[in-house]
Amino acid sequence: MSSPKWLVVVAFLLIYVIWGSTYLAIHEAIETIPPFVMAGVRFLVAGAVLYAVARLFGAPEPQKGEWKPAAIVGLFLLLGGNGGVVQAQLTVPSGIASLIIAGVAIWMALFEAIRPGGRWPSWPVALGLLIGLGGVALLVAPRGAGSVDPWGAASLIAAEISWAIGSIYARGAKLPKSAFVATAVEMMAGGAGLLLLALPTGQWGMLDLQAVSRQSVIAVTYLAVFGSIVAFTAYVWLLSVRPPSLVATYAYVNPVVAVFLGVVFLHEKYTTTMGVAAIAILASVALITKFSGSRPKPEAIRKEVEVANEPCA
Repeated sequence: MSSPKWLVVVAFLLIYVIWGSTYLAIHEAIETIPPFVMAGVRFLVAGAVLYAVARLFGAPEPQKGEWKPAAIVGLFLLLGGNGGVVQAQLTVPSGIASLIIAGVAIWMALFEAIRPGGRWPSWPVALGLLIGLGGVALLVAPRGAGSVDPWGAASLIAAEISWAIGSIYARGAKLPKSAFVATAVEMMAGGAGLLLLALPTGQWGMLDLQAVSRQSVIAVTYLAVFGSIVAFTAYVWLLSVRPPSLVATYAYVNPVVAVFLGVVFLHEKYTTTMGVAAIAILASVALITKFSGSRPKPEAIRKEVEVANEPCA
């Protein structure tokens, strides 16, 4: 039985708009809540809720050997990946952060080429790598008053690298059979890791509950409910009814949404340099996605969960 077209359209709009808006929500959330504390609470709560709901609807619990691999994936994706993003957004505008993070496909292609048994990129993918690296370099290159904070840029690049490593590891890892349970475990592990990281970095000491604004609370709630649960559910469902290559178009749309929202609501500047860099990075992602070979079939959805919470979210 084919899925209603209107439902497919709604699901695409959810992953396009919600995941594109997470940068704006992160900006609002970390205004009064330290980044690692905010992200840790978000993922720990969202993961616990998703796990409970999945089990309630009959999803099998993880087997003994599946907890550790799922936790490792969660630490790379959410502790290293999303943690780097939220920390960077203290000093990097949301639009620029989204554009840099869009280049995560570049690192995934590079690591895929150099890992044991990996595949060397075809010439279109190699061209995409060069174009994408050029776009990122254009964004982060020093240029006076309009320069991107170097520490923030480094945090974003480290987040991409962590995300890429976790994604490649996840492809061969023994994860729970249910995509929802697998992602829930990853969220809980990543959330716990972020809360622990907040201790040595002093972010727990910076938390002042009385100073937490209503906007920040709303933003964290939005990130947990819509960014981590609603959009992910729509994503997994789309993978079962539409080709993965079509579903992956969110990677091109999310940065556009993030830049637009940053300009409109945060009054971030949009420059010609940003425009050229955006075209280069998104063209790179398109080339790498199109020519990187076949993607897993829908029955292998559990191996797709590594992109469900793209570090932009």
